[in-house]
Amino acid sequence: MQTATFGGGCFWCTEAVFQTLNGVSQVTSGYMGGELKHPTYMEVCNGDTGHAEVVQISFDEEVISFSTLLLVFFKTHTPTTLNRQGNDIGTQYRSVIFYENEEQKKQAGQMISDLTHEQVFDKPIITEISPATEFYEAEDYHQNYFSDNQGKPYCAFVIQPKLNKFAKDFQDKIRPELLE
Repeated sequence: MQTATFGGGCFWCTEAVFQTLNGVSQVTSGYMGGELKHPTYMEVCNGDTGHAEVVQISFDEEVISFSTLLLVFFKTHTPTTLNRQGNDIGTQYRSVIFYENEEQKKQAGQMISDLTHEQVFDKPIITEISPATEFYEAEDYHQNYFSDNQGKPYCAFVIQPKLNKFAKDFQDKIRPELLE
């Protein structure tokens, strides 16, 4: 199994998307990139720790490639806004790829170059590419948030529309049992 760590705004949304992918065995919401050891959600939300809300993904590279995960990441959040995703504002919501090795760093840079060349976005991509640091798992109530809270307004009005768009664009990458 390989590991990928992405910050694309609220980890509830990001987690819900990556959990549907064929070849992904685990998605864990957490924090990375800050100074404070073992931060809490409230400390990260205050914006003083330097951490980003991230998802750490365990995936089988024989089934899904890192470059495919990168494409999903870029197509399911806004990589052109600094420290903001929709109504979520602050450094904890920044667009960031925490690479595990030089190959991931290279692929992330190449993906940004390709998307820029193809003019996929109308503004420059400002996604940060940084080496992975200590990952701190978020509190239990943040794990599997969408699955456990589908009736909550945030899930219905923010996460579900994102999943619907994702499913339309990446139907061939979704776990078969979710398409039935």
